Amino acid sequence: MNKPFAALIAPLVFAAAIAAAAPSPSFPTPDWRAGVRDLALSHFKNPAWGYSHCLRDYALARELAAADHVTLDDDVLFAASYLHDMAAFPPWEDVKTDHSDVGARVVDTVLKGSGFPMEKIDAVRAAIRTHMYYRDPVAAEALYLHDADALDWLGAVGVARIMALVDPHGGNPDAPKAVAMLVDNLNKVPARVLSPAGRARVPERKAELEKFLADLKRETDDLRTL
Repeated sequence: MNKPFAALIAPLVFAAAIAAAAPSPSFPTPDWRAGVRDLALSHFKNPAWGYSHCLRDYALARELAAADHVTLDDDVLFAASYLHDMAAFPPWEDVKTDHSDVGARVVDTVLKGSGFPMEKIDAVRAAIRTHMYYRDPVAAEALYLHDADALDWLGAVGVARIMALVDPHGGNPDAPKAVAMLVDNLNKVPARVLSPAGRARVPERKAELEKFLADLKRETDDLRTL
């Protein structure tokens, strides 16, 4: 082997040896955040609670906390925001148990070995467990994820999420059932937004949803032609 060629491949051989000796991480990247994003993008395919919902929850939770002058642990918020609905998808789904509880139980299986600081895993579990509007968050990261998630059920985006679930073949949900889901969200969600900044966002989003429902009723003979 000539010396220039040997010098060229030596670093590659060394890197390959190190990679072979190291334990396999959960994600094919040393950046755990990139791994979490890739996992969400690849696996969370649902128009109501898929990857785009994760993006919005993370961004809105940060906005709300900043408005309230609250400092969050961004490692906890990031992991919980992107993985809070993981148990709504296979292979983690368990239809007999609330997806919040399942997600909290299994989230370590995708974060362990990824580079995520595992001393923070219990805070991630808590945020995932209480992210739904009907749950009661405690820590700041859990509170702002909870409120961001609740607000995402309201407003124009709340309409888009629910109507995107309508089965075009007349299955479940059909359009009337989707509207019933929107009405249920309108009745239940606003009172469960808990932070000052979150509550300040409620009137606008509530009004958007109310206007959509009123317009829809007017244009469909009180939903009879929907």
